[in-house]
Amino acid sequence: MNPIIIDTDPGQDDAIALLLAAASPELELLGITTVAGNVPLALTTRNARIVMELAGRRDVPICAGADRPLDVPLVTAEHVHGDTGLNGIELPEPTLPTDPRHAVDFIVQTLREREAGTVTLCPLGPLTNIALALRRAPDIAPRIRRIVLMGGGFFEGGNVTPAAEFNFYVDPRAAHEVFTSGVPITMAPLDVTHEVLTTAARIDAIRRLGTRVGEVVSAWMEFFERYDEEKYGQDGGPLHDPCVIAFLLQPALFTSRDCNVRIETASELTRGMSVIDWWGVTGLPANAQVLRHADSDGFFALLTERLARL
Repeated sequence: MNPIIIDTDPGQDDAIALLLAAASPELELLGITTVAGNVPLALTTRNARIVMELAGRRDVPICAGADRPLDVPLVTAEHVHGDTGLNGIELPEPTLPTDPRHAVDFIVQTLREREAGTVTLCPLGPLTNIALALRRAPDIAPRIRRIVLMGGGFFEGGNVTPAAEFNFYVDPRAAHEVFTSGVPITMAPLDVTHEVLTTAARIDAIRRLGTRVGEVVSAWMEFFERYDEEKYGQDGGPLHDPCVIAFLLQPALFTSRDCNVRIETASELTRGMSVIDWWGVTGLPANAQVLRHADSDGFFALLTERLARL
């Protein structure tokens, strides 16, 4: 079993990633930590509680974390995710309590208590909590098995500015600190997430599960995809964050290359840009495994099969 902590800012695609993890017995979900990103912290924490109740997983601690980036004002994405972050279907207010520990304390404590090199961190939003944990407790860095994250872009450019993907744009300093931490990193950039599209046929297959989870997820997908369908002029929107969990479950669904990745923190024009040395022109050592292509049919087959278990 692969023990993981998911750090997240739900968001419909984050929510689907949480459901995929909750439905997968290969993953030992040690906890969920929340961060401000797609919507403010109070809503991302509420949304994580809603999702875990929907999954029937009341056993997983949910810890609220950073309510703002390290050194820049918070930018949110209600224009994509709706005012709650989980627009698309009415869901009851959660009764699942939050864990009283701060997300950073939970991450540090868990990594110190668990055997070194066993716990994988799975950030799906801005990297604020991860950077704060590494700042507070540098001793945890060698204890982390790997960080598998969604963020950045190269061939696809950015999705919030021409240069920057949302998660890195929101907290570029945190992204820089994580990528220079020496911890092994796998990143799922826009280049790979834009290959897993929520087409009408794929949404219909999930709706035909005939379950409450299938109903909710298909409604989330239809709400979430409308923004990207209009922007990109295609059938379906990219399902970003579940790529992290799918990679942990079936890495053969993805192709990748080890690259040097640096994050721009200073430039007004390219703030949050992930500078990925895909062609090895800098001679700098690789610090990340960068996912490039996905077997989209295989991805949705896995997602649909796992959602059917909930």
